[in-house]
Amino acid sequence: MAAKIIEIETLDHPGLDLFARLTETQLRNRLEPEKGIFIAESPKVIRVALEAGCEPLALLTERKFVETQAAEFIRAFEGVPIYTGATELLSQLTGYALTRGVLCAMRRPAPRRVEEVCAGLRRVVVLDSVVDATNVGAIFRSAAALGFEAVLLTPTCCDPLNRRAVRVSMGTVFQIPWTYLCNRPEEWPMSAAQSLRTLGFKLAAMALADNAIALDDPRLAAEEKLAVIMGAEGDGLSRKTIAGSDYVVKIPMAHGVDSLNVAAASAVAFWQLRVK
Repeated sequence: MAAKIIEIETLDHPGLDLFARLTETQLRNRLEPEKGIFIAESPKVIRVALEAGCEPLALLTERKFVETQAAEFIRAFEGVPIYTGATELLSQLTGYALTRGVLCAMRRPAPRRVEEVCAGLRRVVVLDSVVDATNVGAIFRSAAALGFEAVLLTPTCCDPLNRRAVRVSMGTVFQIPWTYLCNRPEEWPMSAAQSLRTLGFKLAAMALADNAIALDDPRLAAEEKLAVIMGAEGDGLSRKTIAGSDYVVKIPMAHGVDSLNVAAASAVAFWQLRVK
């Protein structure tokens, strides 16, 4: 069955709801995860998602890209609706210019258990209430590039499959394993942190504290399994999380600068603490 190309002349077509009229919460569909959807932007990100096994549900492309940037997907997406229209019309629909002219609505992958994600791994990062989509996407990209093996999130974190997070990550959210540590905020850090210890991880909280050791302290690199905890923008980690960690760690600073943005700090930590 060939792909079904649907020419859009107005913005009223119900098939366009996926791309512009559903909120991120509706797309995520927490109550029925098997019905959840995310949006991948640009041919490169769509390609990476497909290679990771994600299922395409619909494609939206500018008419001028039907025979160029979108052509490979149109050939491959049997039975998948392909919506296309003029650049100006589609920009009105989404509220911005399409990233490289192509968007793809895809089925969210099934949630994974922490034990499954962390099996055999030595370096993971825990994101605690990191809510900015740009930071989450950048952290995923740095983790994938700099040798960290998985990303674990507390329930109050930004969804890694948020449209902007996916775009900023350049598709690495599909290349590096990730999952939520727990389902309810009150389970972190107590029971959720203990589950990491049961798996053999020592916990290293990145925080400014009097008892913090430097990131290049040799004890950190010597740990067989390490979970590095990065805190929320502005507030950082809670006292309870810091007190419950095996290490409190800081990045030595110059010129009186007290801290880095969480995405920048994570990249520095990943490079220093990667398995060499």
